Amino acid sequence: MHGDYEAQRHWQEVTLNLPLTEWYNQTENNDLQYWGLDYPPLTAYHSYLVGTVAEQVNSSYVLLHKSRGIESTEHKLFMRLSVIIADLLVYFPAVRLFCGSNINISSLLLITYPGLIIIDHGHFQYNGISLGLFIMAMALTTRNFDILGSIMFCLALNYKQMELYHALPFFFYLLGKCFKQPTYFRKSMKLAVIGVAVITTFAIIWLPFILAGPYTSLQVLKRIFPVDRGLYEDKVANFWCTIDIVFKLKQNLDQNQIGLMCLGSTLLLSLPSNLHLLFNPTSRNFMLSQVITSLTFFLFSFHVHEKTILLVAIPAILVTAQPSRKSTYVRFWLPWFLTISVFSMVPLLIKDGLLIPTLALSTLFLTMYWSLDQLVPANISIFTERISSPVPVEPNSIWIQLLGFLHVLSILGAFVLTILHVVLKPPKKYPYLWPTLICVYSSVHFILFLLILNVIQFSSPIKPVISIRKKIS
Repeated sequence: MHGDYEAQRHWQEVTLNLPLTEWYNQTENNDLQYWGLDYPPLTAYHSYLVGTVAEQVNSSYVLLHKSRGIESTEHKLFMRLSVIIADLLVYFPAVRLFCGSNINISSLLLITYPGLIIIDHGHFQYNGISLGLFIMAMALTTRNFDILGSIMFCLALNYKQMELYHALPFFFYLLGKCFKQPTYFRKSMKLAVIGVAVITTFAIIWLPFILAGPYTSLQVLKRIFPVDRGLYEDKVANFWCTIDIVFKLKQNLDQNQIGLMCLGSTLLLSLPSNLHLLFNPTSRNFMLSQVITSLTFFLFSFHVHEKTILLVAIPAILVTAQPSRKSTYVRFWLPWFLTISVFSMVPLLIKDGLLIPTLALSTLFLTMYWSLDQLVPANISIFTERISSPVPVEPNSIWIQLLGFLHVLSILGAFVLTILHVVLKPPKKYPYLWPTLICVYSSVHFILFLLILNVIQFSSPIKPVISIRKKIS
């Protein structure tokens, strides 16, 4: 049905031409089987806004029923520009807010990460809006602007429900900060004020649907949580899709059993990191817990899409605001994870004809990553401390050398699988052989990264909150 490009265009058509009560409902003019709206209200409002502009530019873009499948050169330009404008208005300011005015590793990686670029501008999404709001929320809460940070996260969650991946760390971090208040009165007041801010934000966003009646509101909830769509659709690099190859979960278990299994495993595996955050609510633990929790959700939750790995990649980059420039995380684990995160989406990107741009952006990204010290001004060092005299540098340990070798070997394996997917036709008996192997290969990496991240959070010494304000000043 013309892919996500048509989905976004169709939502503009629906929200512009139909009353709000029909946006999420099956009606004569709104066939939910044809790209029915399945994101929260802020996405619908955004679609209406873009649709209004589209109607002024060329009304044929959003004519009810008659505009289906339109992909003219002019319309593609309009849609691409709408993504760029969204980035300029939300995502780039969010990066600036989080990173400050100085050039640093976080800002460079957030702007150049290939996964977000290729999904938003090639596969066609507006992930930059929800992720931008999430980054703003992170920036504000780590600077103790907890009310504003809570509001921003509510906006992110009401734009894309997948932001639930980030909800638990926000809850435990803010709750931990409330517990750190000196008196019971201040603990209670801080918690109450945050609660009121969250409830008020949700109430304002959902008010038009609430006024339309309970049926309309319930239908929105039903659409944004599609439990009837199964454990997964396409091959996705998570735990369930991987073990389904052997255990055939979708065939041997019913939906309720699978749903409870996903819920229980996701919450159980997320809990240690978040309890650690509750009792040690530092910004470092907050960022690490965001990566751990979102990766756990990606690996173990219900009905995961391959592109939701972006919700892990962005907080993984935010962690670079905390560790030492020489840390193993910055030097090895992060570039390794980001590369595999893009590789895990290769079957989707090949289907969209985006393999060449993906390879080009990934090559550029990795080249830039390993050349950061040469790209930034002379008075700023990313990985190594600049020195005035050629003092001998201590050689890498055996562990670091082994890690570097495994990193190269892993990327080589990903490259070989990509080439095989492109040039070698799979056997008739196994038509999905290459997507399945890519799925398994990536999920094994992600499980390894999840273990390593937990070790990093629990073993590293606790440090005071780093003031991002100092970076800005």
